[in-house]
Amino acid sequence: MSLGSDGNKKKVFSIRVFRSFVFAYEGIVSAIKKERNLKIHLVFAVVVIIAGIIFSLSALEWVAVIVAIGGMLALELLNTAIERAVDLVTDEFHPLAKQAKDAAAGAVLIYAVMSAIIGLIVFLPKIFSFIQRL
Repeated sequence: MSLGSDGNKKKVFSIRVFRSFVFAYEGIVSAIKKERNLKIHLVFAVVVIIAGIIFSLSALEWVAVIVAIGGMLALELLNTAIERAVDLVTDEFHPLAKQAKDAAAGAVLIYAVMSAIIGLIVFLPKIFSFIQRL
């Protein structure tokens, strides 16, 4: 195999990888524009990040917050994908379509509650400490 063809394969691979990132970005932007719940999660994420900066979170606290935020946004995107796929298959009410959508929404709810608990664990002691200093 010549160096030229190997170089072409690497170039084609690089283009495909780049395009996959572009498609992912387009999916995120589209979901942000169309999904109310994703917008709500993004607002909360910004508030939490600002609070993290204000309260000077430790590295471990930042890890917990980033995992909570990233997981929440990723799960909301998956929920959106499941809803769109189900809507693509049928316009009519079907009990299995409802179950799929409800299960995906349930997964988002569980993670949202877990994220809120993480937020309370991280931020409540800092808030109480701030109040005591007043």
